[in-house]
Amino acid sequence: MPPSSTFFTASPHWNWLIISYFFVGGLAGGCYFLAVLIDFFGRASDRPLARLGYYVAFPAVVLSGLLLTVDLYRPERFWHMLIQSHTFRPMLKLYSPMSLGSWALLAFGGFAMLSFLASLAEEGRLRQPWLVRFRPPGLLGGLLAVMGGVFALFVAAYTGVLLAVTNRPIWSDTPLLGLNFVLSAASTSAALLILLASRQYRTPGLAVLERFDRLVLILEPIALIALIVSLGSVARVWLSVWGVALLIGVVVVGILMPLALLWRATDPTMPSTATAALLVLIGGFVFRAVIVLSSSTIRAI
Repeated sequence: MPPSSTFFTASPHWNWLIISYFFVGGLAGGCYFLAVLIDFFGRASDRPLARLGYYVAFPAVVLSGLLLTVDLYRPERFWHMLIQSHTFRPMLKLYSPMSLGSWALLAFGGFAMLSFLASLAEEGRLRQPWLVRFRPPGLLGGLLAVMGGVFALFVAAYTGVLLAVTNRPIWSDTPLLGLNFVLSAASTSAALLILLASRQYRTPGLAVLERFDRLVLILEPIALIALIVSLGSVARVWLSVWGVALLIGVVVVGILMPLALLWRATDPTMPSTATAALLVLIGGFVFRAVIVLSSSTIRAI
């Protein structure tokens, strides 16, 4: 007897393009949100670290949009998610997670682009100094950062929520996927910024970012255990190669090993810190692969 009615549904047959979209989209939202926090609460010396977050966020959101588009059955019709094909009017379906997600991704892309250009102008790489006003602490820059941060958080959590409305095993059998995706986006984004900044920026913010990543890595296994418990009998799906991948690839490689390395590190520029950051990124990607493939490879009964 199947443990859940979700085992009677057909798989969407999502592949590595969607897994990569989930991963890169999480990095885009997470890096932007962390950059906003650094802008508002960091020191003046931390502004290069915030700029780095914006430099990552914009290309990442563009790449995630491309990955999502290429995965469509008819990629050239991607604009149908935003515009009505017959009237050419904007189309927003508040009841549709796909429609909301498409508009949120577009809006976030706009904010990420403005912050990206403002960061370039602040460094003198663009000859349009007026763009700097789109960076905090000015009123306009602060408002843009807050609104962009809201959309960044939405994008980071959206993929988990999207899975929850697909009526597939695991995905729709727990309300905690969104939480786990947010925590994973936070840890992988912090890890990426640490990895990129460790050889360039020696700012106080880098040490704070490392402590933040350490805290999130402690919360991640707690949230993962809660997710498994919330699945009930459906969690038996992970008594397989997927469970092994979850245990080794996510818990051991992506959480426990980085925690051990970060705990022993006395300086965020140490090689062990970069190694820990790389392991966190690997674990974050494996987590999304396990979540997507462990459900999508189950055949309807």
